[in-house]
Amino acid sequence: MPQSYCPSPFSFGNKAARVIWNVTWLVLFRPSPRPLHAWRRLLLRLFGARIGRGVCLSPSCRIAMPWKLQMRDHSTLGDYVICYNIGGVRIGAYSTVSQYAHLCSSSHDYEHPNMRQTFALIEIEDQAWICADAFVGPGVRIGQGAVLGARANAFRDIEPWTVAGGNPAHTIKKRVIRGLQELSRAASSQGARNDTPQCGSKTVS
Repeated sequence: MPQSYCPSPFSFGNKAARVIWNVTWLVLFRPSPRPLHAWRRLLLRLFGARIGRGVCLSPSCRIAMPWKLQMRDHSTLGDYVICYNIGGVRIGAYSTVSQYAHLCSSSHDYEHPNMRQTFALIEIEDQAWICADAFVGPGVRIGQGAVLGARANAFRDIEPWTVAGGNPAHTIKKRVIRGLQELSRAASSQGARNDTPQCGSKTVS
């Protein structure tokens, strides 16, 4: 029979840092009033997280290893989000991870006799939305502008500017932003007017 014992992949220093972070989370992060996002950003930065401007962090979100977290400007971790980022998590600008979502960047190799732990980076690109109670597995990339629907489970990459849902998640439709076509037409029209020579003006060929 295979041995049941599998050595921990983490060093003593890593384990000690996680203990210190968990105490900090319990004493200073979790009890902090909801509006104090700057305070929570500071705590994460002190533990090595790369946190951009205007990042919103719910007091109840759980982050396994701050030093393996990157969040670009104005991104959000909502209420009770589980960010199990021991394999690394990167979240793009203006992206939102909604309440109760689970980002899991680790798994186990079930073909190995001891089911050794495996790690793979999760990347959520700019302007994406992970909806409530959704799950994102190890190594998954959520493309720019993509939406992963509520309670969906993503085990493979989600294409940019698509809406995905289900278990396993699959593309439902393209994401279309209302108003962009009108803005584009208005900009094109304005550009055409600016490029049109005015009466009495001279052009150089």
